[in-house]
Amino acid sequence: MTQQEINQACYRAIGALDNKELKNALDTLQGLISGSRVYSFQDRLDEIQNTYINMLRYRSEGAKDPMQEHIYKTLQIQTYELADTIQRVLLSEVSSLSYYTHLRNTDKTIFPAYAETHKQIKLMSELQNQAGYEDELTNLFNRLWLSDALTIPAAEEIKDILNDTTLPHQVGCQIVSALTLGLQTMFDINKIMLLFTAASQTNNEIRIRAYIGLLLTLYIYQKRITLYPSIYDRLSILSEHDQFVKIVRTITLRFILARETEKITRKLQDEIIPEMLKLNARINKKTDLTDINPEQMTEGMNPEWMEMMEGSGLNKKIEEFSELQQEGADVMHSTFSHLKSFSFFSKIANWFLPFSANLSLLRPSVPSTEKPDPILSMLETAPFMCNSDKYSLFFSVMQLPESHRSMMMGQFSGQVEEMMRQNKEELLNNMDTTSTITSQYVQDLYRFYKLLPAHLDFNDIFDLPLDFHNLDILRPYLSDEESLTIIAEYYLRKNYFNDALAIYDRLANEQMDNPVLFQKTGYCHQMNGDFEKALEDYLHADILSPDNKWLTRRIAFCYKAMKEPQSALKYYLRYDKMQPDNLSILSSIGHCYLELKEYNEALKYYYKVDYIDSKSHKTWRPIAWCSFLIGKYDQAKNYYKKILDESPSSQDYLNAGHTEWALQNLKGASEYYKKTIQLEGGNFHRFKELFYEDKEDLLLAGIEENEFPLILDQVLYSL
Repeated sequence: MTQQEINQACYRAIGALDNKELKNALDTLQGLISGSRVYSFQDRLDEIQNTYINMLRYRSEGAKDPMQEHIYKTLQIQTYELADTIQRVLLSEVSSLSYYTHLRNTDKTIFPAYAETHKQIKLMSELQNQAGYEDELTNLFNRLWLSDALTIPAAEEIKDILNDTTLPHQVGCQIVSALTLGLQTMFDINKIMLLFTAASQTNNEIRIRAYIGLLLTLYIYQKRITLYPSIYDRLSILSEHDQFVKIVRTITLRFILARETEKITRKLQDEIIPEMLKLNARINKKTDLTDINPEQMTEGMNPEWMEMMEGSGLNKKIEEFSELQQEGADVMHSTFSHLKSFSFFSKIANWFLPFSANLSLLRPSVPSTEKPDPILSMLETAPFMCNSDKYSLFFSVMQLPESHRSMMMGQFSGQVEEMMRQNKEELLNNMDTTSTITSQYVQDLYRFYKLLPAHLDFNDIFDLPLDFHNLDILRPYLSDEESLTIIAEYYLRKNYFNDALAIYDRLANEQMDNPVLFQKTGYCHQMNGDFEKALEDYLHADILSPDNKWLTRRIAFCYKAMKEPQSALKYYLRYDKMQPDNLSILSSIGHCYLELKEYNEALKYYYKVDYIDSKSHKTWRPIAWCSFLIGKYDQAKNYYKKILDESPSSQDYLNAGHTEWALQNLKGASEYYKKTIQLEGGNFHRFKELFYEDKEDLLLAGIEENEFPLILDQVLYSL
């Protein structure tokens, strides 16, 4: 069987089990065994099948078995495990995916017990044999990542390694990452229990990574885990930690923020970098580099440069970028996405390795007596870069010619201490340790799933919603108002309106007298384009909290969007009483009257806007059109002349043509119609469509319908 056929059959079996269709799952596995001719699994399948048939027969005879539920769950677990095992065995022979390629390469390797590996890692660490320690750690990672379901004795030995606080924290971190990555391929209750053990460690980095691994695993297997009471029990114990809710909440927010990475990358590439290049060109024009002398070099930056930055808007964009960085957003992804081709990244384990200045690959030619490398010292404590990017930066610097590198080191060493101080003061004031570690590890995961050369061989976790707060198993811990409000506000700020709405609806149903919640549900509906539901929530909020300016305006807007100008007008007029002379509101009132064909009333408001804001000329078009509609053709002509002298559109020329026709100036009308066609790219049919859209208005202006084809032909002849 092919890789695709194997996967499809296994996915069908797992899907059937998720839906509690046990017979369907068993039939699918029977077909898989027969099709692949791997009959070594037949006995296990027959045993499950026979037990299930007997259970159903016993039940159909009306007998009540107190063990029935337990037996049924056991059969489900056994069938899941059988499906996993069959898939693993079959794919290990035919699959070209990275996981199975690595598995085949290690298949015949005889590994020592994990307890022996524990001793070797400890020994290498104590002897300060850094290269030996790193090799042992990489081997441990690969072994755990590629391992079959762990036996209980093996799990106990790994647990001993996790609990050994004398080992460097990198050991626990790599164990957690290997377990997490392995669980993406195959469910294993013993590996999940090890993640719970790691989540109880005192070392923050091990603990936070374990939390992330647990949440990802619970999300991926959210239906399957209901069969394991031990998972619920361990989660309950873990939740007793006073930081539990805060950590889970922080992780949830960081994965929401990870959705922004591609947006940030596009903004950097499409807006900020091009603006910086333009600014650089402008600065070069202002600066004669041939006339620089030592005296000039003592002066500070040219104040004009800052003025240029302000004028271009670049300063504001950089400030926004800085705020995103302080929030924990992944602003470095674009910078380092092309720096993952170093041989260091050829090992899967290294994508998750915590950055350490002691790593042998980073100090190949540095004597142990030499002072610590300033770059390594800075990178080791830099909170704004993930581990993967720290390695990328260091290897990039090492590629510089020796002379340039020495110069850079000399300049850099005096700045390191100041940079570290600023980092701690500025960034760490805004991001606590939990947030920093979470951000770094989520970004490491993002690099792995997006930038690994073989990333398509892995199921990208970042393609999933990862809305952990919606998991049934986590609801008891994240259902408090504070947690839900924080998560919903985060979704709302990032414009994920559907996600925010799901939470606000949940909160609003519990707090029917809270106007703010109904304002927010209404806003989410509105931003999703559902004006009817938005209006329903806004009106509910209006009953609870009348005379709210923001709400009044939103209600008016929804009515307007739903083509109900009379109702919209009512709320715009109410707003005008709350805050008189708001130009936008006055214009909207005018538009409502225009839609209601009360043109004289519309003109009153357009005149008022034009009087208050005489420089913007925003109301010239509606004034001109209303003037035409009420028969003030000379006034309409005067306004269209002013409009055509500025930046006219094809619609302006069309309306000016209608006005000239109403004044019996057919030649002038024809010329303006020709201009309309030109601005529509010479498309006469498009012009004709626009022309006939105004048919009723032309008839009201006294133009006879039988003249329409005549002027259209006249225009055609003149083209």
